[in-house]
Amino acid sequence: MNVRVIAVGRLKERFYEDAQKEFVKRLSRYCAIEVIEVQDEPAREKLSSAERERVLDIEGARILSRVREDETLVALCIDGEMRSSEQFASEIAALALAGKSKISFAIGGSLGLSEGVRRRANIRLSFSPMTFSHQIFRAMLLEQIYRAFKINAGEPYHK
Repeated sequence: MNVRVIAVGRLKERFYEDAQKEFVKRLSRYCAIEVIEVQDEPAREKLSSAERERVLDIEGARILSRVREDETLVALCIDGEMRSSEQFASEIAALALAGKSKISFAIGGSLGLSEGVRRRANIRLSFSPMTFSHQIFRAMLLEQIYRAFKINAGEPYHK
């Protein structure tokens, strides 16, 4: 399986980079894994709705430029469906069985994901109704992808 995480913005703290490297290393036993960072669009603290949409559209276009036609796109958004780790693992396994071995996960910037990305997504996934920084969320997503592969391989995971 080919897995890509397409994320708006760069990791700023070393501990997030270290977490990402660790999960990429662990995942490399189970799949081809790639993390792609796209530039975030500078934005003031307080934006009008038009300015907000402009920023989302620019960041969304950057994400979509990295999504391939034959990929399953999973949009990580607060209004997506929540799943248990086991359900998430089953969904990844089902995609593989259906011959959909290319999957990309889109993580938006501080404003979220554009409507264009959300429309293109095959799956909308939420981890929680809570809001997380996109930096910590990237580590959480990679950990859950790793957990899914461990579950699907029938291997224990206690870390």
